[in-house]
Amino acid sequence: MTHRTTSQTGITPTDAAFPDVPEADIAEVRATIIDWFATAERPLPWRDPETTAWAVLVSEIMSQQTPVARVEPRWRAWMAKWPTPADLAAAPTAEVLHSWDRLGYPRRALRLQEAARVIAEERDNRVPETAAELETLPGIGSYTAAAVASFAHGQRTTVLDTNVRRVLIRVFAGRDRPSTSPSRRETQWAEQFVPAVDHVRWNAGVMEFGALVCTARSPKCDDCPLAEVCAWNRSGRPTSATKPKTQKWAGTDRQLRGAIMDVLKARHEETLDEAADDRHDGVPFDLLTAPTAALDEDMVESLGTATSAKLRRMRDLSANAERIARLAGDLVSDGLAARHGDRLSLPR
Repeated sequence: MTHRTTSQTGITPTDAAFPDVPEADIAEVRATIIDWFATAERPLPWRDPETTAWAVLVSEIMSQQTPVARVEPRWRAWMAKWPTPADLAAAPTAEVLHSWDRLGYPRRALRLQEAARVIAEERDNRVPETAAELETLPGIGSYTAAAVASFAHGQRTTVLDTNVRRVLIRVFAGRDRPSTSPSRRETQWAEQFVPAVDHVRWNAGVMEFGALVCTARSPKCDDCPLAEVCAWNRSGRPTSATKPKTQKWAGTDRQLRGAIMDVLKARHEETLDEAADDRHDGVPFDLLTAPTAALDEDMVESLGTATSAKLRRMRDLSANAERIARLAGDLVSDGLAARHGDRLSLPR
């Protein structure tokens, strides 16, 4: 692949990180990706032509940093329960968090419900069509706004998730991976690759290509239809001098927070059939924080089989009362839990 010295994107020709790319190369890559996608596209339910814009928005929020295989069953259950923004807006917050299940980052569920309330109350239950309008919703960033505007409304937008960015950086810039987050320069540079027509198929196709072929750890370069034009492949697939940061999980506050949430979710599920006054009974705070030697096993057992199992798992991670109390307080501050007297529960 050759690079011209005259910029077509407003980026200076000396910007080696985002080089100028000949139109012929862009056209070839576009055609190859779109043709590949025509036969390789996974039949994901939110890609159905009859899928609503709301359903697309839900899929995008759920899919953030979460594998599609985990998202699909949860998405189906979610859409069956709350098929419109108004349905989710009216749902009890505890039910929303419980239904989010193991998708991770439960604050996304709260932000999605906040967005649903704005859509239901201020936009006549209609998901905004443009990326600019979508970004005014709670918890909707530039990537999600661009994706929903493209996939739900057919707008020409520059969709830059991790998969898309990796493909573009490898094919056109010859690097093995992009930076942690896209800069304004990268977004400007990437805009030129989005065609005037077939832009929805391009956005979906290049995303799929990054997920299935041009993967982060085991790219299928030997079978890649872009192997001959890919700048990274042609230069010998050089690795970056710096390794990507990986988030630790075991032993972290995030892991313990999740375990506390699991206790509250289990308690919520086991009390669904109880009287309304008892449903938000929650878990005694002392059971979360008591020293192991002082733990009342009879009280633990009285919570129910699932709740007691989750509680023991949480305490296996940490029996540090101060740490657990701090993280429980953080969950309350974040709106993910509620404290009523001496008990902690999912928010009402």
